[in-house]
Amino acid sequence: MRLARTGIAALLTLSIVGCTTPNTLTVATTQHLVQHERFKSSLQTKAFTLASGEQLTYLEGGNLAGEPLLLIHGFGGNKDNFTRIAARLGDYHLIIPDLLGFGQSSKPLDADYRADAQAQRLHELMQAKGMTDALHIGGNSMGGSISVAYAALYPKQVKSLWLLDSAGFWSAGLHEEFVNATADNNPLVIADTKSFFTLYKLVMYKPPYIPKTVKAVFAQENIANRNLHTKIIEQIVEDNVEARAQIVAQHRIPTLVVWGEKDKILKPETATLMAELMPHAQVIMMPNVGHVPMLEAVKGTANDYKKFRAGIGSE
Repeated sequence: MRLARTGIAALLTLSIVGCTTPNTLTVATTQHLVQHERFKSSLQTKAFTLASGEQLTYLEGGNLAGEPLLLIHGFGGNKDNFTRIAARLGDYHLIIPDLLGFGQSSKPLDADYRADAQAQRLHELMQAKGMTDALHIGGNSMGGSISVAYAALYPKQVKSLWLLDSAGFWSAGLHEEFVNATADNNPLVIADTKSFFTLYKLVMYKPPYIPKTVKAVFAQENIANRNLHTKIIEQIVEDNVEARAQIVAQHRIPTLVVWGEKDKILKPETATLMAELMPHAQVIMMPNVGHVPMLEAVKGTANDYKKFRAGIGSE
């Protein structure tokens, strides 16, 4: 209770201050709030060193005796994109990494950041933890395309897929504002705090309230890694996973496709294309939700997933 009161008090203090230039106090308080969210979801921060020498940082928690559920964030995000919904997924053994290039993981400028390469790194992590069999995977946006790639590379080891507004299905086309975007002027590549605030509203239809002071701190990671993110987005927009989705279909890996009907990043029509490529998949369209359902509609998104998992168990 004391920790909860401290977190709420900190939020109120930051709201009143309203400063959008991060300082020692706002950075420390934001870090405290992030740790508090992880604590509420019973998640611990851990690290793993790849054979290449690069490090992956990840969160682990939930039912450690349950089947593993690997959750993969999208471009510009990090492991804490799934922290809040993790509290409602406590029946599963949760592994939530920062992908290479993001969060607290290593950020080599010259790495391969396409879906197959990221999937192979995650497979190395799961192998080291002894969790490659009966693995369930969920991914949002870029994390969805990596999830599909992982399942195509290791189809006998993946028990189900949960694809939330997945990237990589480029035949569906892009929203108009992204059609002619380059890496230098893409709204997803953050140049300053103001552009982060704009993106926050673009990504979510009804974004949860976060004080500007906290958002300003969150923005700094993306601003600091703008050059790297430019290189990464150049790779992922060329990386189409539609052929790999057909492998998922061939193996009839149970798949739940979730899409926010108000997604302004990737077209909701993409879900139709995914259903054509994977006819066995279940599709859920969420009204009044944007690009990140697990942040915008925590309870509904978690409940839909648990129903999906219960259905797999009864087959």
